[in-house]
Amino acid sequence: MQAQQVVGNHQNQANQTGSAAAAVAVAGNQVLLKMNDLQPISSVGLLELAHREYQAGDYENGERHCMQLWRQDQTNTGVLLLLSSIHFQCRRLDKSAHFSTLAIKQNPLLAEAYSNLGNVYKERGQLQEALDNYRHAVRLKPDFIDGYINLAAALVAAGDMEQAVQAYITALQYNPELYCVRSDLGNLLKALGRLDEAKACYLKAIETRPDFAVAWSNLGCVFNAQGEIWLAIHHFEKAVALDPNFLDAYINLGNVLKEARIFDRAVAAYLRALNLSPNNAVVHGNLACVYYEQGLVDLAIDTYRRAIELQPNFPDAYCNLANALKEKGQVADAEECYNTALRLCPSHADSLNNLANIKREQGYIEEATRLYLKALEVFPEFAAAHSNLASVLQQQGKLNEALMHYKEAIRIQPTFADAYSNMGNTLKEMQDVAGALQCYTRAIQINPAFADAHSNLASIHKDSGNIPEAIQSYRTALKLKPDFPDAYCNLAHCLQIVCDWTDYESRMKKLVNIVADQLEKNRLPSVHPHHSMLYPLSHEFRKAIAARHANLCLEKIHVLHKHPYKFSIELKGRLKVGYVSSDFGNHPTSHLMQSVPGLHERNKVEVFCYALSPDDGTTFRSKIAREAEHFIDLSQISCNGKAADRIYADGIHILVNMNGYTKGARNEIFALRPAPVQVMWLGYPGTSGASFMDYLITDAVTSPTELASQYSEKLAYMPNTYFVGDHKQMFPHLKERLIVSDRSSGTATSLPDNVAVINATDLSPLVENTEVKEIKEVVQASKPVEISLKVAELPTTTPIEAMIASGQVQTSLNGVVVQNGLATTQTNNKAATGEEVPQNIVITTRQQYGLPEDAIVYCNFNQLYKIDPITLHMWVNILKSVPNAVLWLLRFPAVGEPNLQAAVQQLGLSPGKIIFSNVAAKEEHVRRGQLADVCLDTPLCNGHTTSMDVLWTGTPVVTLPGETLASRVAASQLTALGCPDLIARSRQEYQDIAIKLGTDREFLKATRHKVWAARTTSPLFDCKQYAQGLEMLYGRMWERHAMGMKPDHVTALAEK
Repeated sequence: MQAQQVVGNHQNQANQTGSAAAAVAVAGNQVLLKMNDLQPISSVGLLELAHREYQAGDYENGERHCMQLWRQDQTNTGVLLLLSSIHFQCRRLDKSAHFSTLAIKQNPLLAEAYSNLGNVYKERGQLQEALDNYRHAVRLKPDFIDGYINLAAALVAAGDMEQAVQAYITALQYNPELYCVRSDLGNLLKALGRLDEAKACYLKAIETRPDFAVAWSNLGCVFNAQGEIWLAIHHFEKAVALDPNFLDAYINLGNVLKEARIFDRAVAAYLRALNLSPNNAVVHGNLACVYYEQGLVDLAIDTYRRAIELQPNFPDAYCNLANALKEKGQVADAEECYNTALRLCPSHADSLNNLANIKREQGYIEEATRLYLKALEVFPEFAAAHSNLASVLQQQGKLNEALMHYKEAIRIQPTFADAYSNMGNTLKEMQDVAGALQCYTRAIQINPAFADAHSNLASIHKDSGNIPEAIQSYRTALKLKPDFPDAYCNLAHCLQIVCDWTDYESRMKKLVNIVADQLEKNRLPSVHPHHSMLYPLSHEFRKAIAARHANLCLEKIHVLHKHPYKFSIELKGRLKVGYVSSDFGNHPTSHLMQSVPGLHERNKVEVFCYALSPDDGTTFRSKIAREAEHFIDLSQISCNGKAADRIYADGIHILVNMNGYTKGARNEIFALRPAPVQVMWLGYPGTSGASFMDYLITDAVTSPTELASQYSEKLAYMPNTYFVGDHKQMFPHLKERLIVSDRSSGTATSLPDNVAVINATDLSPLVENTEVKEIKEVVQASKPVEISLKVAELPTTTPIEAMIASGQVQTSLNGVVVQNGLATTQTNNKAATGEEVPQNIVITTRQQYGLPEDAIVYCNFNQLYKIDPITLHMWVNILKSVPNAVLWLLRFPAVGEPNLQAAVQQLGLSPGKIIFSNVAAKEEHVRRGQLADVCLDTPLCNGHTTSMDVLWTGTPVVTLPGETLASRVAASQLTALGCPDLIARSRQEYQDIAIKLGTDREFLKATRHKVWAARTTSPLFDCKQYAQGLEMLYGRMWERHAMGMKPDHVTALAEK
């Protein structure tokens, strides 16, 4: 996710009230001369001369002539008022007050004298005395317009806006034609937010004086405030047409054109303003803002520097200059400018916010947080600072606090698209998908060109499995923002999911270049660690990607300020092992290892299971919770620090990370190191890249020592495979089978074992009521192999075929109820999900899935993202080389099917060779693997759980190991099974093995028999033996720790 840059408000907002504000000020100091109050004197000409001199600003001669008159007659109130006014204009306030007081003594009812005296008090800051005199003046003379105007100005200064409005209204009641006063009233109403009333005032002023440019400009300000941009532009343009030297109107015009993003005309308006006022720093600053928005960053920098040269104490210009310098990558200079702005104005909120952005990007999260909070202390209604602070809080895992600040940002600025988009990210992390979707959608409604929001929306679609919508949104984001690494890499992953290989090579090349550039610049790579195995990245890159994510965890825990935990090397009692996972429930990880906690030797190991997810109500969860000695739900402890404290308090010796970088992980707990030894196991097929993880449990085939450099952890070798499967306990009904034969088609001496198969935990009812024969056959492989199949010979298989064709749940065979293998979810949902063992007799046939009975059926039940063009090309070669062969895949997802069908057609494969089935519930998913002849593994990323599922049904797997952990798991499984001959060493050998299995029936039968037998005799599915291997490894890890030795490679293999 991106942080928002905020430019200085003062620089971008010129005085939009125009020169009418000056009119208020002048009115506030109105000089009051009443010619009819002058007493008859001997020299009327002298008094007229003094008055003309005052009006012309010749105060020295005006005062001299007035003093001549005053010496002739000291009771002349007209002369006293004129002297009072002359001294006021010359800032001789004491003398001004003196002559006003003399006038009042001569005539206590002289309103004009009280008003002039009020002006003196107002200038001295004695507002109450000023107000008292103004009010007395208008009481003496209720139609005293100038008195009301001065009273209004004083009330504004005193903050009593409503009374000021009434004073202006009273003045206008006596003379409605005072267009300047009408405009001043409009300014006041506009300041009070009463825009419609203000608009009416300006319109009335224009009606009275159509060429009054100030009113046109002020009316433009009202339209701008109401969002009527085009009307605002029209009125500002009218103002400058009426008065070509109207500086404020040009500035206002430039501002509104800038906000409307009509940059060329905004530049023209600002340049015209600079013609009128070349040294106006604010205009230079505003012009620089436009250049910045136009992408003319160098010109913007020069113009900001000119603004600062003209006005060195200009914090807004320094702040905006810093923004431009940061855009150019000159971060150190930008930081210096922000700090200069803050020296000039410590409460400069924009600089505090923007400097915080830099600190955040530099990894100084606490400093960034402090600056954001300071910005909000200065300006509580600062929407951008609320949003940025929320983003930092989210980064620290403080999601509820983050949500609060995002909501504040949106309350303050309801059209704040960035805040909506970032709040969506927080809600997504809180698993509120609907809320996140709503936020992203709202952000796009506000700003349809907001690339980040489109990308975030795409991520929701992607995570929800709506891949076509995700692809569309990512492409929209890239169209709006072509240089958008996150969107590009996520789009690449979506295209991988649906097997869209258009421009595959160039896409992979660009993706690798993106990662290389990001790693070089120490940025978080756009490729997720869990996806890195799918791309042609180096081991160094994959490890570095993981390391960047590990560093994120360290950054999050840094703000907790927790002291390191202290551990003893002395073992008192049993070894305490803690398994940490978000997948204790209906998840492939639990399907694999659910029996392991209960199989540990209680006299050696004390088992703790820490769940990071709430109870899903499944028997997978309850079994682990029941069989582990201690089961702790950490999902209710959202604070990683408190969760780590709980683990530490339990005295865990070895803490096992079962998530890595998969969904639901909380690696921050491990980053806090609440246990002395920390281990990666099973749930994540790769290195953590983390300094806080000591070991990775693997095996010599999956992670040979010559590839140890691709791991940040030390390798801990299991005696056989590191992979484990709980299939003996979950699917015991698949240990035995009956092959169905139709007697009406004649008794065969050799039957395929995978066309129609019956399974049950107890087959005796069918055996007792059906003719069951044991057919034995000796096949020639490397040596003769005797194969034995139990065959149920039925008079006819028509009832079975009819049941399947009609979709019936069950049928009767010789009085024994047999269940349709497609109907398990209808009869027992827990049995369908693998939570319970099916108690029915179940039949599985090729007919159910549209598979030819006489075909060689190759299968792959992985998600389609594991297929790449090279793999598909090998598969097509195999299908072309094996007569009557088909490839059975899953719609995983369904949108990948047409892409794969089109790809094989381009490779020249005849139609009908690829058969797709829907994704099924767990039990059916495993059971139907019996129908295939051979499973073709995906070399890019093997079937891990899927290979175990297929092997449990007796179907051999052909694999080609690469160098990554994810590409070597199947080879490890086959080695443990005792079938290393199914492991290829090259692409050609992979194809050769698969083709031989498809064309050499003897070899196929021997191989299938070997796999079928090895399921129950090899270590592969032996969870008890597996648990013992783990205990041996844990013991050796602890021995090193107890001796004060650093972690190093360890093995559970017996030492020779």
